[in-house]
Amino acid sequence: MNNRKIPSLRFEGFSDDWEQRNIKEISKVFIGLVTSMTENYREKGTLLIRNSDIKPGRFEFSANPIHLDEEFAEKNATRRLELGDIVTVHTGDIGTSAVIGKREVGSIGFATINTRPNKKILDSDYLGTYFNTSIHKNWAVKMSTGDGRSNYNLYDFNRLEIPIPDLKEQFQIGSFFKQFDNVITLQEKNLDLLKKQKKGFLQKMFPKDDEKVPELRFEKFDDDWEQRKLGNIGKFNPKSELPEKFEYVDLESVVGTELVSHRTENKESAPSRAQRLAEKGDLFYQTVRPYQKNNYLYNLPYDNYVFSTGYAQIRPESNGFFLLTLLQEEKFVNRVLVRSTGTSYPAINSKDLEKILITIPTEKEEQTKIGNFFKQLDKTITLQEQQLEKLKEMKKGFLQKMFV
Repeated sequence: MNNRKIPSLRFEGFSDDWEQRNIKEISKVFIGLVTSMTENYREKGTLLIRNSDIKPGRFEFSANPIHLDEEFAEKNATRRLELGDIVTVHTGDIGTSAVIGKREVGSIGFATINTRPNKKILDSDYLGTYFNTSIHKNWAVKMSTGDGRSNYNLYDFNRLEIPIPDLKEQFQIGSFFKQFDNVITLQEKNLDLLKKQKKGFLQKMFPKDDEKVPELRFEKFDDDWEQRKLGNIGKFNPKSELPEKFEYVDLESVVGTELVSHRTENKESAPSRAQRLAEKGDLFYQTVRPYQKNNYLYNLPYDNYVFSTGYAQIRPESNGFFLLTLLQEEKFVNRVLVRSTGTSYPAINSKDLEKILITIPTEKEEQTKIGNFFKQLDKTITLQEQQLEKLKEMKKGFLQKMFV
């Protein structure tokens, strides 16, 4: 039996066993400030790191990060963080960690767990990476306390046994995952940029309230848009005979504008809400919690998909992709919410949905151009999301194989 403490995947040139060392033997561990500090918040001063600012391998601050009064911070100078310190979530997404870089030097953590490695024994990037493995995070969850939000106690953190390879091997592992995190961060920024661009186009390519033309249009179109009731540009909830066997789409099956799951049902035993038989081109609008914007344009070549009555089914006369884009607009969602009933689970019935006024181009060609534009943009966003998810899965696989 092989009981050697080595990972299944290693860089070339390393073959020695890893050793286990207690975290307190190889680093200094201290807690961030836990006192009330609201009265010392400032727009400028010493950066304050909250648990919510800590993401795996990086910090994400709001547009206006919280700072502390310099005099107050100096009184707590022993809590200031240095280059290479690792900051770990104490409350919330416990165990998640990031390494202090040049931007965060001198900052102070608010109720964070802070680790200052002995640089002769331990590499910061390596330790930060280890803290984000499932090995450590599962331990943190197992040891956590609290009824509402989980808490990772310093006592349990100080019991950690850290797997330690040779320092040169640590450097390689830490550097590898640091570069991996940089690629993921870049992909996330690209995705955020695409979503912001889409938001900007939505605002400019649809008329503002009480206006009849959008700010940005395709060439050769200059006619005023017209107001129509939603029920007048398509048939709502058409009746159809259900097949004996079908693919059922419930309210959890659509996320954003993507169909992510469905299940096979028999007509006799299917849920009573399985009633809306889809035809190619039908649009399904989520009437429960419409702010989630989980709406779907059915474009599959199958005649055996049945949607829940939790969706309003619209068979549009206008361009389907254009209508889907319009119904995803925040302005339309707000109109729906005003007419919805319920607070925790606001919902609108189909009759009220039909009465909502929308503004559309009079020319079908303009509708089609707008619809196709956003269709392509959504495809680009989806592709970016898929690439990002693949990178995260790859990282997860490497973390499992490169640590013991």
